[in-house]
Amino acid sequence: MGSLGKDAAAAAGERVVLAVNGARHEAAGVDPSMTLLEFLRTRTPVRGPKLGCGEGGCGACVVLISKYDPATDVVTEFSASSCLTLLGSLNHCSVTTSEGIGNTRGGYHPVQQRLAGFHASQCGYCTPGMCMSIFSALVKADKTGDPAPTPGFSKLTCSEAEHAVSGNLCRCTGYRPIVDTCKSFAADVDLEDLGLNSFWKKGTDPADVGKLPEYSSGAVCTFPEFLKSEIKGQMKDAPVVNAGEDGWYHPKSIEELHTLFDSKWFDENSVKIVASNTGAGVYKDQDLYKKYIYIKGIPELSVIDRSNKGVEIGAAVSISKAIEIFSDGTPVFKKIANHLSKVASPFIRNMGTIGGNVIMAQRLPFASDIVTVLLAAGSTVTIQTASKMLSLTLEEFLEQPPCDAKTILLSIFVPDWGSDNVIFETSRAAPRPFGNAVSYVNSAFLARTSGDAASGELIIEDICLAFGAYGVDHATRARKVEEFLKGKSVSAAVILEAVQLLKDVISPSEGTTHPEYRVSLAVSFLFSFLSSLGNNLNEPANAIAPNGSCANGSEKHGTLGSDDLPVRSRQELVFSDEYQPVGKPITKAGAELQASGEAVYVDDIPAPKYCLYGAFIYSTQPHAHVKSVNFRSSLASEKVITVISAKDIPVGGKNIGSGFRMLGEEALFGDPVSEFAGQNIGIVIAETQKYAYMAAKQAVIEYSTEKLEPPILTIEDAIQLLLLHGDSDRIGHPRRG
Repeated sequence: MGSLGKDAAAAAGERVVLAVNGARHEAAGVDPSMTLLEFLRTRTPVRGPKLGCGEGGCGACVVLISKYDPATDVVTEFSASSCLTLLGSLNHCSVTTSEGIGNTRGGYHPVQQRLAGFHASQCGYCTPGMCMSIFSALVKADKTGDPAPTPGFSKLTCSEAEHAVSGNLCRCTGYRPIVDTCKSFAADVDLEDLGLNSFWKKGTDPADVGKLPEYSSGAVCTFPEFLKSEIKGQMKDAPVVNAGEDGWYHPKSIEELHTLFDSKWFDENSVKIVASNTGAGVYKDQDLYKKYIYIKGIPELSVIDRSNKGVEIGAAVSISKAIEIFSDGTPVFKKIANHLSKVASPFIRNMGTIGGNVIMAQRLPFASDIVTVLLAAGSTVTIQTASKMLSLTLEEFLEQPPCDAKTILLSIFVPDWGSDNVIFETSRAAPRPFGNAVSYVNSAFLARTSGDAASGELIIEDICLAFGAYGVDHATRARKVEEFLKGKSVSAAVILEAVQLLKDVISPSEGTTHPEYRVSLAVSFLFSFLSSLGNNLNEPANAIAPNGSCANGSEKHGTLGSDDLPVRSRQELVFSDEYQPVGKPITKAGAELQASGEAVYVDDIPAPKYCLYGAFIYSTQPHAHVKSVNFRSSLASEKVITVISAKDIPVGGKNIGSGFRMLGEEALFGDPVSEFAGQNIGIVIAETQKYAYMAAKQAVIEYSTEKLEPPILTIEDAIQLLLLHGDSDRIGHPRRG
């Protein structure tokens, strides 16, 4: 194979150079699957970022990543989930953690001081992640062209400040003090609305920004000068490295990528193609990969092309960047941007790519909001295989068989619908309106209408109804409903018929949780949309303009504004001096240490030399004999040192995991019978925690239910069993108690 222009520091066996809190670090010969969080916590003194969920969903590991463009001399900063970010993708980047913006030695940052002063820390484990989410929002806002704020404040608005922590989900201390901390930096905040704090006495002293720890922009250097010099020096002597047995590949063009695809060692089962690796938070890797191909440095995948026909967005463009692009556009584009801002969390949107989301929805049963919205907007995609380039509608692309690893999604084109006679709406139902919550159902509707001069009603000339996440492989269009609605004006009878048709079209797959609820949500979305088009249904006095707004200027769609932030409230407290200082709002000792990441938790204590790690193997069947435990052949299984089970308990020992006087003893291992699904049946021992977890997931367990009664899986079954044994005195109704 020929030589490839490649980032010399981006392959295993070579060095990755980065700055961590202003200090230079090198990583040589690291596993290409190593994440930034692993590197920070095992190769540097940094302990602020924590491993919480490991999926990019909790925000405990958030850091600020800064990249420098020597051509423009511009530094770009963004928050990121370090538990998903691969180290190899960060060559010549700067990483700032909570320790880097403030600490006991150099003084605390106002973000850390205000988190402490507003009592926004309890256990403090995830507070450093919150700290960095707020700090990242401040850095981003300070670079906007907005007017300079009043001294002590930032350019953030209250809404932007509250959205900054929408992905930081651990709030054991209560949501309000965290939000108050965020809003204390906002230029449009009413300080009297802020809650209990240690800066002024609530209800007695006047609220004054001068009493808050002073904030000034640019106080923290996020990209050191030495790293800029190294980057500029590398431009003069760009290396050429033979791509052979290295673990990390960084092609700089589509041609180089195809050359890698054609190499003898390429195997899609052992090679992972990554842009941001956020997909690993949704579909956890079932095995380790020997080689990684990093495609975010390919210019063709980062194209952004605006024209009067629409917008073409490269597949490697981040979701956050796509939101910026759509926000500065027509009403349809702005609606798309608004919906995309509810997808995942800020630090995931900063990393995750628009193309990665689309390709994942095409290959896997992924409940994508983005695909549903783009489908309704009439988007097309450009893909490239080894032999040709194709342009397909997004619907055609989704209907194709799952793409193989060598099929490249180049870009997505979204047409410009303008605003005349076009009404576009999106909806989603999720456990939370913001912050890493997968939709139960999502929808997007686009209607092209015309006015009937005689009746004053809107006629639906054309319509697209897209639904997703309701228990199917990918988003689909309700074609039968669309055909029925074309050419009609909306009436109660038309809505009723459309709803009945939709119930037949929306059919969740077998095994989908709460199928009836999901169908009812889809119906409610359509009902709401069509009702807004019917001029005589709800508000006969208000004519509907072609852009979907009422004659009085109010938005006809989504008038409730349930997703609007910030939340406003007042807090009135009455204090007594009878038992002081009990009941006084005193700042917790150590709160600033927690916010800076310097507080030491058990997991922050360095592991001893030659430490091994374990992970439980859990039973997947209830009430079954465990005959054997093996591992499927994989790279992760090769890392297993041993497996500990009940058979390894020494003579005289007991298989007891816990014991309580009221509940009795509970076995450590399910042996010889697994009593319930999820019971521990063994422990995998490996050199790292990651290897142990992955190997445990790949355990192949052989069961037998011979001579065993069927498991009891419902409350009703348990009651019937008790009745058979004559124990009926304590039995109530299974639902009412």
